[in-house]
Amino acid sequence: VQLVESGGGLVRPGGSLRLSCAASGNIYGINTMGWYRQVPGKQREMVATITSYGGRTYAEYVKGRFNISRDNAENTVTLQMNTLKPEDTAVYYCYLGQVVPGRPGVVETWGHGTLVTVSS
Repeated sequence: VQLVESGGGLVRPGGSLRLSCAASGNIYGINTMGWYRQVPGKQREMVATITSYGGRTYAEYVKGRFNISRDNAENTVTLQMNTLKPEDTAVYYCYLGQVVPGRPGVVETWGHGTLVTVSS
């Protein structure tokens, strides 16, 4: 399985960006896709996730500003980020967790990351 992210870049405070991630390979029906972020010296943290049934989870600090969506037919997940703040600056990673027949637990796959910089 491969995850390819796109859409990062530089944006001014208050601006918007859209991140997209496309999954390819063996994708199974029961899965969760999402976005995590990491800044140097800190642990990677969950931003938003969405299950294959459409259940969404958001970190408290992005509620009301970010929206996650997915296209199950295309195996893509999108993160619309609005009202961006300098503290949103981070490398954003696409995530896929899925139940794979014959393998225990949840198998996780990560993208390589895309940098989002919020600065004036």
